[in-house]
Amino acid sequence: MQQTIIGDSEMNEAEAENESATDLNGDGHADNAGKRSSVVDDAERATALSHIASLLRCYRDKRQTADVAERGKQLSRLDTLLHRYEDELQAVDNPDAADTAGNADNADVVDAETEPQTESPTPTEQAEPATRKRSYAAIQILKRVGHGIRTVWSRRPKLSYALYAVVFTVITAAAVLFLQWSVYNPIEYADDAQIDNTTRIMGTMAGQLTKFVSQMWLENQWQFLLNFLVVGLMYLVVVTFLNRFWVATAIFGTVMVVFSIANRFKYLLRNEPIIPADLSFISSGNTGEIVSFIPEDGTDLVNTAIVGLTYFVVICLVLQFLDRRNGLIPCHWRPSRFLRVTNIIAVLARIAAFVATAALLVSFTWNLNVPNSWAQQWARSLSDSPQPWNALADAQSNGTAISFLRLVNAKTMDKPEGYSEETLKNLAERYTDSANAINATRTTNLTDSSVVMILSESFADPTRIPGVAFSIDPIPNIRAIKNATTSGLMLSPGYGGGTANIEYQALTGLSMANFDESMLTMYQQLVPSQDAPYAFNQIWNNRYGDTGSVAYHPYYQNMYLRDHNYDRFGFSHLYTLDSDPAIEHQDHIDASAYVSDAASYANVLDAINSQDHPQFIQLTTMQNHSDYGDYYSHNEFRKADLSPLGDNERWLIENYAKGLSLTDQATAEFLNTLNTIDKPVTVIFYGDHLPSIYTTANADMDNTLTLHETDYFIWSNQASASADSKVSGEQTAFSSTNYCMSLAAEHMNATVSPYLALLTELQREIPSISRVGSVAAGWGEGDATYLDENGTIIDPDTLTEPAKQLLHDYQLVQYDMTAGDGYLYQTDFFDVKQSKHVPLMRDQVPQTYEATQTYNPYVDMWYQEYQH
Repeated sequence: MQQTIIGDSEMNEAEAENESATDLNGDGHADNAGKRSSVVDDAERATALSHIASLLRCYRDKRQTADVAERGKQLSRLDTLLHRYEDELQAVDNPDAADTAGNADNADVVDAETEPQTESPTPTEQAEPATRKRSYAAIQILKRVGHGIRTVWSRRPKLSYALYAVVFTVITAAAVLFLQWSVYNPIEYADDAQIDNTTRIMGTMAGQLTKFVSQMWLENQWQFLLNFLVVGLMYLVVVTFLNRFWVATAIFGTVMVVFSIANRFKYLLRNEPIIPADLSFISSGNTGEIVSFIPEDGTDLVNTAIVGLTYFVVICLVLQFLDRRNGLIPCHWRPSRFLRVTNIIAVLARIAAFVATAALLVSFTWNLNVPNSWAQQWARSLSDSPQPWNALADAQSNGTAISFLRLVNAKTMDKPEGYSEETLKNLAERYTDSANAINATRTTNLTDSSVVMILSESFADPTRIPGVAFSIDPIPNIRAIKNATTSGLMLSPGYGGGTANIEYQALTGLSMANFDESMLTMYQQLVPSQDAPYAFNQIWNNRYGDTGSVAYHPYYQNMYLRDHNYDRFGFSHLYTLDSDPAIEHQDHIDASAYVSDAASYANVLDAINSQDHPQFIQLTTMQNHSDYGDYYSHNEFRKADLSPLGDNERWLIENYAKGLSLTDQATAEFLNTLNTIDKPVTVIFYGDHLPSIYTTANADMDNTLTLHETDYFIWSNQASASADSKVSGEQTAFSSTNYCMSLAAEHMNATVSPYLALLTELQREIPSISRVGSVAAGWGEGDATYLDENGTIIDPDTLTEPAKQLLHDYQLVQYDMTAGDGYLYQTDFFDVKQSKHVPLMRDQVPQTYEATQTYNPYVDMWYQEYQH
């Protein structure tokens, strides 16, 4: 207590203090000898207190010049002095013990005749002085113990900043490695496998962690350093905020361990890491659901972590108590000390340290996913190579911390001017009128037919690329189909990647052109945080229930988090290689690493035949995914290649062309099979993006649009009322995937919702909308790009007033559906009214598509087997 009052005071004249102490003691003994039978009066108390106060003032006046060691000695002497003074006062306040003998003598001289005879004391009264004496002795012992504790406490050491730096480095490095441990799994080899010991060792958990660190000096890959700096910055934010190093260490370490273990469990269960959207479980109070994700064999790990964290936290707290350096930046907030100049400077330094570190962390996180920002460029300089198509691979390669932060900034889009509930309700009413006008001439319903939406991986006619030529046509069948039905070119936001973005546009009708530039992968940054995002498959769900839509992807379900996102869209099931049950047809062609398109189509045919009602079926193929090795046993495009390109580029294009040829043949056979089915089926077929193999064309900025244009067609089988239909080429020559469903409705002459009415009218004014960057941009980086019916870029400032209004309405709708308050979900904006006309069904008249090129024997064999 005395240290708190005069914590930095001193007393340089020890002799004066000793004399004062002697005076007090002398006064006390004289007082006790002269007045044992009475209590010290108020005047004497005041004199003693005045004496002590004068000593305190003396110490206060000299506190600025005191030596630290001398100050501690003087404080100790002052404690001794105060305790002696308290002892004297206590003795005065409890005179019974000291006066026992005197009272006995006085009793002998009392005149029995003149004084009334008193009764002898009871045993209880006799015991009271002894009890008070024992209590007094106990109090004195406690005081001395307290004094000893205070003395030890005042002499505890100040741990050095060097020790802080060492602990900071060790804890940060351990956190990075623990985070990486959560996404690694030991690679197991068979005992008889021809694998050297080094490879086996590097495949272990320790080997993978060692490689993540050692690649800095072995391969000049700096991902560990990047994660170390970022995680260290997080740690520093906690330290500067609390200003207590050991408490901050306990909290930071605990959070890192808990996050790593949770990340480990999700990886083992779902083959994907935790993403920011998963934290909504905590904010929504679903912690019980999170606990249910702990695997049965994970209990031991949890128990071990709890024990380890308990020891860790206790050690940190003990160190905090033993460390006399209470704050990393020592400062005081009590009014008596706050106004000192040195303290004000310390307080400002502490605030500045926290603000600076927090601002740096927020700025880095906010800009990490923004194209060409300082954070992205700095991360790239430290070997960061984003893999947005696979969150797990991104975490394993670039680091768990960086992969997580990459998805934190999910700014969807800026709020359009005039956004309000009233505006959106008026908009819904206007397009309800538009839908009614369109539906007046429509004779069918979308849900009267099965609609198969096929995203054909990397499908695009290579002969449109400058410098590429073959003596035979790689896609004769699909070229013939395009000539006979609704078809054209799709403006894609991606080149060499970004499949999920194009797929998202087709399923939702929304466009990347309207999103913020930092929104690069909606499947990872947007959809996981939405409760019930809208997608067109819900039109069939509303009519046929849970079996109204199904999806197929012959790869792994964690790609672009499709399993989560398709569930949110309302698909009854996503069949993949690792789903339960898995996709049935998984055949490969020759040495190809991917499931063939023919096998993918077989799964769709099974789905159509498995239900007695129409469905929406989503298929995302994999056959033509990179890389483009020499997988096929016979490649006729080796001799047919007329391209004046380098050998390596020619080789890749020839392999890619062979894959397209197989897709072309399988697609023709698939449509032929659909023509034999007595169910109305409409197919929406489109390529998502071009492969990144056109090195020569990619070097020319004039080829930007060409390298972002893929092929599409919309086709109906002979059992459909829309068989042989073809929407005018002037309206369909150039389009974008956000218009897929509105174009399909027009092709099918089917009724539309107010939302589809908006897309129909917008497509007539602005045929293609997408975000297109440089030819090197692969994941949707770039600016909003608009094309007219001739494929010419439109300057937004030159748009007609109706086109500007439609575009603004489109932006209002997209904002409301993704970042706004969802006013449209409270209206009938997405409801499709059924046609009042009786659905027309064509007689089954098979029509086949054949080309002069001979079909691949594998495809002929598959087709014959399927027919049987």
